[in-house]
Amino acid sequence: MPARPTRIDPKVAVCVVYVAAMFMNGMDATIVNVALPAIGADFAVAPSATSAVNIGYLVSLAVCIPVSGWLGDRFGTKRVFLAAFGAFVAASALCGAAQDLPQLTLARVLQGAGGGVMSPVALTMLFRAYPPEQRIRLTRVLLLPTAVAPALGPVLGGAFVEFLDWRWGFYVNVPVGLLALAFGAWRLVEDVESGGKRFDLLGFALAAPGLGLVVYALDSVGQAGLGSPHFWAAGSAGLLCLGTLVRSQLRTPQPMLDLRLFADSSFRLSSVVLLLCVAGFLGTLYGFTLMYQSALGASAWEAGLVTLPKAVGLMVASQLVPWLHRRAGPRLLVAGAMLGAAASFAAMNVVSAGSGMWLAALVQLASGFFVGAASAELQVVAFATIDRSATGGASTLFNVQRQVGSALGVAVTASVLSVGGEPGLGTYHAGMLVSAGFALAGMVLALRIRHRAAQPEVAAEPKTAVAAK
Repeated sequence: MPARPTRIDPKVAVCVVYVAAMFMNGMDATIVNVALPAIGADFAVAPSATSAVNIGYLVSLAVCIPVSGWLGDRFGTKRVFLAAFGAFVAASALCGAAQDLPQLTLARVLQGAGGGVMSPVALTMLFRAYPPEQRIRLTRVLLLPTAVAPALGPVLGGAFVEFLDWRWGFYVNVPVGLLALAFGAWRLVEDVESGGKRFDLLGFALAAPGLGLVVYALDSVGQAGLGSPHFWAAGSAGLLCLGTLVRSQLRTPQPMLDLRLFADSSFRLSSVVLLLCVAGFLGTLYGFTLMYQSALGASAWEAGLVTLPKAVGLMVASQLVPWLHRRAGPRLLVAGAMLGAAASFAAMNVVSAGSGMWLAALVQLASGFFVGAASAELQVVAFATIDRSATGGASTLFNVQRQVGSALGVAVTASVLSVGGEPGLGTYHAGMLVSAGFALAGMVLALRIRHRAAQPEVAAEPKTAVAAK
């Protein structure tokens, strides 16, 4: 009798497309940074002009995140995810084929729009597929794309620039993306949570420009310092929009951003601690890469290579978090991991030109481990007490804060480096200490997480791995 074909569990299908999409999106946020000088040389433009490539992506990403929750609830998570993922893959191909800077910038805007919608919807699909008692097992899935990908970005970006061409930083998304799209269309299950949900036009009209202007303002700091008129003008206008947005959303029955979810203490604390964790992580990733090249004399390839142990540390953490969760509980695990992250950020100042790559690699390994442990646990705790019907709105808010945290970390580090003109080694050291300060603030807040938060996973945790289901 012929064997029956193996049927892929829809839950596993969600994990596969989640990892593929989020890994590509996370890596794209950092892979381009090391390629900007090569892009400027190829298009014969000043290095400062290439900043539009990142600004367009980040602003578009921030603008589109708020509408993602409504789109997924209204039209179905599968349909919206595949459309956004398809736009991201198509935009990646357009980025690689761009013939001048305006074409590349426009393609990056489209890429950011796709990424801004697909990230929250992907997280929504994942947490709707797995009940709270199974989510601690998802740490291996959650951590790989959201934390490892940004750490691998500089490594791959440096390798492409050094040995191939900067365009491969975009082309690499296409074959992987097409395979994931085909698999998702085949195996994902449609989920329409609220087909008649009203579109909050006022909320979108305030959230989109508000978040976009704030992200643009934070990026302007990195280009021109705190004295930039773009920073003050865009930042003020963005904060005004966001302030009005808060008032509007709390009065609207079906808001674009359900700010009432912050009444849940586990979700509120976890979201803020993750914002601080991401700010410190991206701040050191940005600042240390520059310090290792500019102040310590390493090449772009060496600077990217020395951050590779950070990704190893993140992956090791993903294997140990379920075990640590059972023994320490969420409060002690997150607080301890944030303290370790702060110490590892500060320890980056010990690296010198004569210390060799091994010390830099060891420090990066430690920072990756502690950031990985904290971020994986925080995602589980944040959604542990969120109702299934509210998962879409919670995923949107969670990704908004992650994006703001990323921009904040880079902006603050860039501001520190811009003080006094050309940064010296002491200035870079100050930037690392500021990132350590973000982590310490997160540790203090983590101590307020209730010890029983997300503890149902411990009692009801299945004995078989998620991947085996």
